[in-house]
Amino acid sequence: MVNHKYYLVGLTILCLCWGCRDRQRERNLELREQKILERENEFAMKEADYQSLLRMRDSLLTKRDTSVLIRQWPDDIAGLWSARSVCRESSCSEYVIGDQRANTWEFISDSTGLYTRVINNNQVVRVFTATLDSTRIQLRYSSDTSATRNLDLTVELNRDNPNLIKGMQTAGIDKSCTAKFSIELTRLTNR
Repeated sequence: MVNHKYYLVGLTILCLCWGCRDRQRERNLELREQKILERENEFAMKEADYQSLLRMRDSLLTKRDTSVLIRQWPDDIAGLWSARSVCRESSCSEYVIGDQRANTWEFISDSTGLYTRVINNNQVVRVFTATLDSTRIQLRYSSDTSATRNLDLTVELNRDNPNLIKGMQTAGIDKSCTAKFSIELTRLTNR
C-alpha cells in the first residue's frame, strides 16, 4: 500500500512537471510565432521600400516628352470676342431655323490647358475645352451627368482675319436630336 501511495505521489509530480513542460512549450511556440510575424512584417516593409525605389528609378529613366508645353492662346486670339450665332439646321424642338443668339466669348488659358468661356449678361454660362492647331480651333462641351438634359456641343472655328473668326457649332441634346449654328466672332478687345 505504501508503494502504491508513493507511486500516486510520483505520478502526480510527474504529471505536474509534464504539464509545466507543456505550458513551457506553448510559451516557446508563441514566442516563435511572434518572432516570425515580426520578421514577416519587416520583410513586407522592405519589399514595399524596394518596390518604391524601383518605381522611382523607372520614373527617372523614362524619357521626358519635351514637346509638351503649357499652351496659351496666341495674342491675336486671346481675350474677348462678340459672338453671334444663327441656327441653320435643327431636329430639336428647342431650336428653330433662324434663331439668333448673341453673347461674349473669352479665350483663356491656364496651366491645365486652353478654354473658351461663354458669357451672357456678365455671367459665365458655359466653359468649352479647346484645342488649337495651325488651321482651326476646336471647342467641346458636355453637360455633367447630374444635368436634367444631356447637352453635347462641338465647335469648329477658322480664322478669316485678325478681327473675325467664323465656324459651325453642333448641339446634340440627349442623343436624340441635333442642331447646327453658324458662328461669327468679332474682336471686342485686345489682350
